[in-house]
Amino acid sequence: MPDELQVLLDERAVERALIVFARAMDDRDWAAMADVLDDQAQGDFGTGLVTGSAAIVDLIRRFLHACGPTQHLLGNVVIDVTGDLAVSRAYIRDVHLNAIADPSTRFYTLGDYRDRWRRGSAGQWCLTERIKMNRAHVGPLEIFDG
Repeated sequence: MPDELQVLLDERAVERALIVFARAMDDRDWAAMADVLDDQAQGDFGTGLVTGSAAIVDLIRRFLHACGPTQHLLGNVVIDVTGDLAVSRAYIRDVHLNAIADPSTRFYTLGDYRDRWRRGSAGQWCLTERIKMNRAHVGPLEIFDG
């Protein structure tokens, strides 16, 4: 029974980290985002592989800097924990509003976050890899041009 309880606690901690990261994008809280990422994290958000926490934060910042308010909604989260490693999958529906020209212009994506995690030395879960699998998008990509 104690192992089952630990797995549940670990799953909840990974889910919380997923949520913190999504909210950090919407709040433009780059420090909170970096806190979730492993220093050597890798990510592919549809534009090619990026390595390192700073590079991932910078890529996301460049995308979000040019658009207006955003909301990254997660759903159907599945987390599998094995010791100090975890794998998660979560649906992502993100909404991006135009900042300047026409606030009614929107860009949405539907997709999956496929993530890998590891437990850090202080016990926190760190995102080591994120692959965003886009299923579809609606709206103009130019929304990210500012």
